[in-house]
Amino acid sequence: MKKRSLLKKFAVSAMVVLMAAMALTGCGGDDKSSSAGNGEEFVIGGIGPTTGTNATYGQSVKNGAELAVKEINEAGGINGVPIRFEWQDDEGDVEKAVNAYNALKDKDIQILMGTVTSQPCAAVVAETSRDNMFQLTPSGSAVESIAGDNAFRVCFSDPNQGIGAADYMAENFAGQTVAAIYDSSDVYSAGIYEKFAAEAEAKDVEVVAAEAFTKDAKTDFTVQLQKIKESGADILFMPVYYEPAALILTQADQIGLDVTFFGCDGLDGVIPQLGDSADLAEGVMLLTPFAPDSEEEKSKTFTENYEAAYDGLVPTQFAADAYDAIYIIKAAIEHADATPDMSVSDLCEALKVAMTEITVDGVTGSMTWDASGEPTKEPKAMVIKDGAYSAV
Repeated sequence: MKKRSLLKKFAVSAMVVLMAAMALTGCGGDDKSSSAGNGEEFVIGGIGPTTGTNATYGQSVKNGAELAVKEINEAGGINGVPIRFEWQDDEGDVEKAVNAYNALKDKDIQILMGTVTSQPCAAVVAETSRDNMFQLTPSGSAVESIAGDNAFRVCFSDPNQGIGAADYMAENFAGQTVAAIYDSSDVYSAGIYEKFAAEAEAKDVEVVAAEAFTKDAKTDFTVQLQKIKESGADILFMPVYYEPAALILTQADQIGLDVTFFGCDGLDGVIPQLGDSADLAEGVMLLTPFAPDSEEEKSKTFTENYEAAYDGLVPTQFAADAYDAIYIIKAAIEHADATPDMSVSDLCEALKVAMTEITVDGVTGSMTWDASGEPTKEPKAMVIKDGAYSAV
């Protein structure tokens, strides 16, 4: 009996050791986020729509990021360490964005630059927060896009765009009346309009009409535009993406609506969207942190290099934001003295602190960040002139 008892104890002990070993193997082998990278390069992932309705945004971001990575690697990398950049197309879809993130984890990314559009970004930030992976979105402007303490952004938030637009009108269009048309079903459009309306009231900007539409009815705006025409507004504020903006401009022309059209960063892309009717965008104004015809040295050099790299294609604000995003990551890594052999979580912790301590002078302006992840920088007004975006 005593011998049998000893054998039983030995068997139990062996099983405990085996289970513990299996558990440790499972933790280290399956959790890509804990030990990504190979210690010889910084692996940065990017997510955005390079196909689908918002493809122009994603392609611009991909181009801008790849240009920055190429420049940095040619200059010796980050503290002598090269960057490997991996990209996944999410088609602007929430579920596909999460799948794209998981695919990037299989490629051992350590940092995520993305996503490009707001709702996919909000979904992915829940995943990166859980993994404690550092995330910097170039253009996800919704408040929820940087909900985790691991997430920061380059662009202005939706509320800040709305406030900035109202402030600009108060200062530069005093005494003129304003109408608005916006997508109440879209977090980007509705978020900007909500803050714009509140700030307009505070700054005595008279809003004489506010017309909403939804994603199910965003092809025919004649009813809303007719009401805006009847309101006698001098300015039409349209915080929408370039696709509905092109239709709004076309239908406004058809009914003879004569106003100053004013938008935000979502209007980037409206010129090619209009095609042969691009002249309808002449005089359209928008607030953005980047103008391709800027004479500022950094912006001018970036524009020249971008056009050279992409067969004369003029960079948009989205390309500029992504270009800056890569250089911001570089600055944060250098400030933190981070190394590629760090775990994803340790790298994230180091970069979170570094972001609140650095100032980056990029092509979209001089930027600082607080722990909320929001940037501090100045918006710039642009006007579409002779088929191109020009600084005001």
